[in-house]
Parts: sequence; structure tokens; C-alpha cells
Amino acid sequence: MTIPNSQDNNPLHGITLEAIVTALFQHYGWDNLAERIPVNCFISDPSIKSSLKFLRKTPWARDKVEALYLAMIKRQQ
Repeated sequence: MTIPNSQDNNPLHGITLEAIVTALFQHYGWDNLAERIPVNCFISDPSIKSSLKFLRKTPWARDKVEALYLAMIKRQQ
């Protein structure tokens, strides 16, 4: 008998926050990303490092970033 993997239905399983932010930056750029998710880490002197620091401390912003990422990859399929 095997125990089902609780992450089977999680499309973000195995994808790091850094990979998500990098993909969003490459797809949208900082300006368009800041329009979609207006948080200071994307508006004022944005960088991957500063964005990761903010998003790791701010669950509501991370949720928005993850949702945008999922929408982006869904549109690309």
C-alpha cells in the first residue's frame, strides 16, 4: 500500500520562489509586473534579491505572485 503524495495536485511543487520571480520578470519585465502586482519591491529599484526577501516575509504578496505565475504558464500551454 502506498501513501498518496499530498503534493500531486500542487502545480507549484518543486518550483522555487526564485524561479517564479525570475520567470515573471523575464516574461513581463519590472514595469509590467509592478502594474499587475503593485508592491514596492517591483516598483522601487526592483531586483530578484529584494523581491525574494519581501515575498518570503509577506504571504499575501507571495500568493499574488504565485497566482500570476500560474496564470502565465496556463496561457503559455
